[in-house]
Amino acid sequence: MRFGVVTLFPEMFAAVTDFGVSGRAFREGLAFLETVSPRDFTSDRHRTVDDRPYGGGQGMLMLADPLLQATRQLQEREEFTVGGRRPKTVYFSPRGRRMTHHLIAENATAGSLVMVCGRYEGVDQRFIDLAVDEEWSMGDFVVSGGEYAALAAIDAITRLLPGALGHQNSAVDDSFVNGLLEGPQYTRPEVFEGVQVPEVLLSGDHARILAWRKAKSLELTRRLRPDLLD
Repeated sequence: MRFGVVTLFPEMFAAVTDFGVSGRAFREGLAFLETVSPRDFTSDRHRTVDDRPYGGGQGMLMLADPLLQATRQLQEREEFTVGGRRPKTVYFSPRGRRMTHHLIAENATAGSLVMVCGRYEGVDQRFIDLAVDEEWSMGDFVVSGGEYAALAAIDAITRLLPGALGHQNSAVDDSFVNGLLEGPQYTRPEVFEGVQVPEVLLSGDHARILAWRKAKSLELTRRLRPDLLD
């Protein structure tokens, strides 16, 4: 899986390329990441990438031209093309499609993705109209930049790549995979602070354990995320 990221802060992406499960996947060649900065496509000595919005308003907007040039550099790279077509390009914004397990799994087989990370108050709409295929959002809240959403998306997609996890079925029971939250888990010791591990988990009866886990998963989802049951 190849990720191309347009960002003003490429150093942030060491969080996924150098650490944990995703870091191992990158080291083993299961995933590849390249970053491009819009500042490299500016012509003034200050390397300006933002300006005031027309019509007034708070904050600054990222300029369309540096963003478009940076994005097109990735879109047109041969290693990012899929079947002769340019890769899907995603821009992260609060108005985007909510990032869910279904969305992540849908894109884990894409082969390549270009991700654009906005900053400030947003970007010039003309850039979105010219270069972006989909807008994605982490949820109904605002963060300081698209890098946080991109990091989450890259990590989530990388976990689903064949060979990325220690066991091929490790992701099968994750929350949201079957539409429910994962139930409670326990490890040693059997008694901690006076609380005993549920007897069924010590029974060795795999059918009972499976039934218990399904029931707990449904119970937890009903209590914490009833919207998922809808």
